[in-house]
Amino acid sequence: MVGRTSNETHKYACDPVAPGVAGRRRESGTMLTEPALFAKDTRCECRAPHERLSIAQARRGTPDRPVRVYADGIFDLFHSGHARALMQAKNLFPNAYLIVGVCSDELTHKYKGFTVMTEDERYEALRHCRYVDEVVRDAPWTLTQDFLEKHKIDFVAHDDIPYSSAGTEDVYKHIKEAGMFVPTQRTEGISTSDLITRIVRDYDLYARRNLQRGYTAKELNVSFINEKKYRLQNQVDRMKEKVKTVEEKSKHFVYRVEEKSHDLIQKWEEKSREFIGNFLELFGPDGTWKQVFSERSGRMISYALSPHGSPSNSPPRQLSLSRSPSPPSRWLHPRPASPSSPKGASASFSSMSEEDENEK
Repeated sequence: MVGRTSNETHKYACDPVAPGVAGRRRESGTMLTEPALFAKDTRCECRAPHERLSIAQARRGTPDRPVRVYADGIFDLFHSGHARALMQAKNLFPNAYLIVGVCSDELTHKYKGFTVMTEDERYEALRHCRYVDEVVRDAPWTLTQDFLEKHKIDFVAHDDIPYSSAGTEDVYKHIKEAGMFVPTQRTEGISTSDLITRIVRDYDLYARRNLQRGYTAKELNVSFINEKKYRLQNQVDRMKEKVKTVEEKSKHFVYRVEEKSHDLIQKWEEKSREFIGNFLELFGPDGTWKQVFSERSGRMISYALSPHGSPSNSPPRQLSLSRSPSPPSRWLHPRPASPSSPKGASASFSSMSEEDENEK
C-alpha cells in the first residue's frame, strides 16, 4: 500500500471511513475475522475537495490513496455469483477500496419485487464477504452526484448489460457517460431468480421436508388437505426407505452367501480333481495297482510251474522201508498199463492172477 502524506491524512480525517483504515485492517490480517464496516449516515464536509482519479491513474497504481470503487445491488439470497462480482470489483485496480451499497426493502419491493431475505439480513451477509471493505445501508436506486461526492467514489463497478428500471432504459447511463463506469462479468448459471425458480419448482418437496422438520402448516402457508397429503407422502417415503434398507441388507447377505458358495464349490472342485488324479494314478492303465497285480500274478504262475522241493530235514527213505515188510518186487515195479483202455486193464488183471498161482 502506498504511503500517505500528512496533508492526505488530514484530508480524510473527517471521512465516514478513512481509506487507510481498510489498509491497516488488511495488513494486520484481521479482515478475514472481522466484518466490514457500515458507512455513516451523516455527511461530513471535508476541508479539501475530492479529486476523482482517472482510469489511467487507477490502473497504474500511482495515487497516494486507495481507489474508491462502488458496487450496488439487492444481494438477496447471497450466492457465488454475487461474491464473484464483488471479487472482480475488488481486483479492478492494484489498490482498491470496495464500497458496497445495498438497497432497502422499501425500494426493492417498489422497483423490483418481494425479497426472500430482509434488508438487515442482506446487510449482514455483505459485511461478511471477504472482498467488501464498507457497506452502505439503504443505498439509492439511482446514483446521484451528491451520493457520489458524499462517499468520494472514483468508479462504479457493475456488469455492462443495460439495467432498465425506475422508468429508465439504463440506470447507469449517466455513470458511463461520465467515464466512471468499470464493467464486470456475470456468472452464468446462477442468480437469485434461478434459486427462487428451483424452490418454486420443487415446492412440494421443500414443504414436505419442512413439515417433517417440525414446521407447522400455518408457518408454511399450507392448507389442511395438503398438509395431510404431505404427511402421508412422508410416511410412504419412510416405508420406502425401510424397504430399501432391507433390500440392501438382503442383497449384501445374498452376496456373502454366493461368495461363500463360490469358495466352497471351488474347493470341492479342487478336491475332486485331486481325488480323480489319485484314483487314475492308482487304477489307471499304467497305475500302481496294475503293477502290483502283475507282479503277484507272475509269482503265482511261477510257483505253479516250478514248486519248491521237499524239506531237507525229512527222514530218509530206507529207514521207513526197514520198519515195514518188503513189498513184492512187482509192487515196486508195476507194469505200465493204460487205464483208458479196457482191454489193457483186463490183460493186466489176468497176468497178476497167473503170477499168484505160480507162487502158490
